[in-house]
Amino acid sequence: MKRPDRIDWIWLALLAATATTWWLGEHPGVTPGTPLAFVVLALAAGKGVFIVLDYMELRHAPALWRRLLLGWLVLTTLILLVATAWPR
Repeated sequence: MKRPDRIDWIWLALLAATATTWWLGEHPGVTPGTPLAFVVLALAAGKGVFIVLDYMELRHAPALWRRLLLGWLVLTTLILLVATAWPR
């Protein structure tokens, strides 16, 4: 039996983060609101980083591609955080 690679551990982390966000959204004891939205968006951003760097294999790609995709991820996450925290 072969030893798990880095990508296998990342896949498990992605599954755990997905299960966590699902649980946070569906569990009746969790209070919805801005702090919960921040946690869910942070988990989503973390998943995005793993996907960009490891599944899209940009970890060893030219820096421009990494910066473009990670910058897009940061920008969209920040826009969503601001929209979530914006007073109504």
